[in-house]
Amino acid sequence: MDKNEVTSSAVVESPSSNVESNQQRYDSMGDDGSLLVGSLPAEVVRRVNALRNLQVEHHKIEANFFEEVHALECRYLNKYQQLYGKRLNIVKGTYEPTEAEIKCAFDEDENNEQTTKPSQEEKKDEEKVVGIPEFWFHVLKNSDVISELIREHDEEILKHLLDIRITMQNENEHKSFTIEFEFTPNEYFTNTILTKTYELRTGLDEQDPLSYEGPEIIKSKGCEIHWNKGKNVTIKTIKKRQKHKNRGTIRVVTKEVSTDSFFNFFSPPNVPEEPDAELEDSDEMRILAADFEIGHLLRDSIVPKAVLYYTGEVGDDDDDNVFKKKKKVF
Repeated sequence: MDKNEVTSSAVVESPSSNVESNQQRYDSMGDDGSLLVGSLPAEVVRRVNALRNLQVEHHKIEANFFEEVHALECRYLNKYQQLYGKRLNIVKGTYEPTEAEIKCAFDEDENNEQTTKPSQEEKKDEEKVVGIPEFWFHVLKNSDVISELIREHDEEILKHLLDIRITMQNENEHKSFTIEFEFTPNEYFTNTILTKTYELRTGLDEQDPLSYEGPEIIKSKGCEIHWNKGKNVTIKTIKKRQKHKNRGTIRVVTKEVSTDSFFNFFSPPNVPEEPDAELEDSDEMRILAADFEIGHLLRDSIVPKAVLYYTGEVGDDDDDNVFKKKKKVF
């Protein structure tokens, strides 16, 4: 009888030893509490690998589901656009709501009728107001995430913001959505519309299929802002005194450097094209992660619920809970 047969026989005759041995293997845990696969018996590893392959198949089905969800979102966006178009007309004052349209049957305020009908004195003042002035400026300011990006020198520009709208693309290889910011003519830049496009991946990462967690933004692209002379709020001019090494004379040198601004949103860090490439700069990684979060927030919450942000009835925290609920549903 060879050594292997003796060992096998010993194991069979001593079941408690077998249980104890396997227990020791299962007790070999990683630092994060996960089981180290290498510590498992070979036959268990084979079964675990089969389960991992099943998981990949599950992810493929899930990816197909999200493909259909994206297509459905694109179709329904056309329905939403009709409402958004009417919202824009009310905001800019080209359409005045009817008496029927201003009634809020769902409003719990008992004095709703009184609050929606201004006094004669108020009416005289309000007749001078066109639409809803600075609507989108206040919408963005009431978002905790977006307001952190807005600096004092951005505010006057954002008061010219007329509309924010979403378009979606559903090509086979290139799924994306674009956020358009429309501005009234202003002294700061000549663009009428500023755009930010986010490219989506709904399928699995072939190099790491088990990491799939649903659709994700993989890239964003801004646009060039055509600033008028001296009006670029994303840069500032600094003066620096320099002393000549030999002559000892001092001269003042002016230099343009980047500064914080909401409008840096339109100049995101570049994502490397190579699959294995990574951003080396931790600041760039942080900015990119925040940029993707803002893209989702604008598309899924701020644009659809603009009036509720304007009135302060909802905020980013409320929608964070909504996002979590959506994730559970999907």
